[in-house]
Amino acid sequence: MAKYNLLLLEDVINYGRKGDLVHVAPGFARNYLLPKRKALLATRVTIKMREKLQKERKEQAEIDRKESEKLALKLEGKSFETTVKVDPEGHLYGSVTAHDIMEIVVREGFTIEKKHVALLHPIKQIGTYQVNLRLPEGVEVAVALVVKPDREIVKRAAPVQEEAKEEISSENAEEVKEEPVKGKKKEKK
Repeated sequence: MAKYNLLLLEDVINYGRKGDLVHVAPGFARNYLLPKRKALLATRVTIKMREKLQKERKEQAEIDRKESEKLALKLEGKSFETTVKVDPEGHLYGSVTAHDIMEIVVREGFTIEKKHVALLHPIKQIGTYQVNLRLPEGVEVAVALVVKPDREIVKRAAPVQEEAKEEISSENAEEVKEEPVKGKKKEKK
């Protein structure tokens, strides 16, 4: 299968930046990059545009870096809270995802996108978590997220469970006593 040679007109996540020459699968090029005008087929004419696009990209990168650093300074050391639905024992009905975290941060007045939240797995337990944000141009910042329950959590009493274990082990002990010991012959009368 032949790959398409394209000149990117915009940054495309996991493929390249504006002005880069990339090789992509034909379907991705035909169905996404070309119709959305994120890339052009690489020809002699478009390759001449490359220098201009890369210069524009450098200028934009510097502006993005400054904005990201300002935002990182504002976010550094911040703590965000969210209240989630839980059952009486404290298990979450759902989870807190990257999209949820983005909405929480935006609600507080900061501008970020879902792709900036570096969360490997959704949060599925109550507690305090450190969430890393990867802002444009490689600027990273960590914020705290406190996941609180929407109701009081009722813990099961631990002694009740221990008593049940003791009852089970005493039943097992009685069964062991009742079993005949192997190796001894039964006496005939």
